[in-house]
Amino acid sequence: MGIEILMHFRSLKKVSKDISIYEPIGADKEGNELSLMEILKEDGPDIVENLHLKMEKRHIYESIHVLSEREREVVVARFGLGEDEERTQREIAKDMGISRSYVSRIEKRALLKLFQAFYKRQKGETQ
Repeated sequence: MGIEILMHFRSLKKVSKDISIYEPIGADKEGNELSLMEILKEDGPDIVENLHLKMEKRHIYESIHVLSEREREVVVARFGLGEDEERTQREIAKDMGISRSYVSRIEKRALLKLFQAFYKRQKGETQ
């Protein structure tokens, strides 16, 4: 199907420079028309969702200095901010040698601090 898509775009390029991602580019096995948008949606993760997640992570990194080392460790592990995957409170508790409920309290305290830092930062940008 990849070659068909390239051929379709080449033929369109000769006619027009504007191409819509919603424009039909071929058909699936059942004969239904396919657009580039449908192919991108099916084959990969949601682009908008990924962009939003990257922006949120950037905001966290910009404000993470307000957290204590332990709070930072929990938030980074919990939300997969480093190279690692997101981890459960139970996994973090086991690694840190503390109870899951204590991890939960640390997480809540850290998220409150981050929220306050985001609010102050956002308020400062709008003034």
